[in-house]
Amino acid sequence: MIKKVIAAFALAMAVGSVFAAVDVNIANTDALRGIKGIGPAKAKAILDEREAHGPFKDAAELGKRVKGMGGKTVERLQAEGLTIGPASKTAAAARPGSAAFTASAAGQPVVVKK
Repeated sequence: MIKKVIAAFALAMAVGSVFAAVDVNIANTDALRGIKGIGPAKAKAILDEREAHGPFKDAAELGKRVKGMGGKTVERLQAEGLTIGPASKTAAAARPGSAAFTASAAGQPVVVKK
């Protein structure tokens, strides 16, 4: 009986992680690589572009700014759980060298004061 409960719990956790959305504007390398279709090189390209020019406004901008990511690729990644939300205060505050960026890179929660 206990084995069935543990198996059911493990299955529920696995299914839940599959449907977890990953926001491209705040995700780190590991979170991006959790999306099927994004490997180490593509994750680095996304992060480099975001650090250099700020958060992405929408899917079209992501496709234009990141080399090798056309409209169909972005659509496929969105189906896998990638989201391109509006540039939030958290994402805008998470610039290299800022406390928010350092915290988010370390996997710590980011608190942005208004």
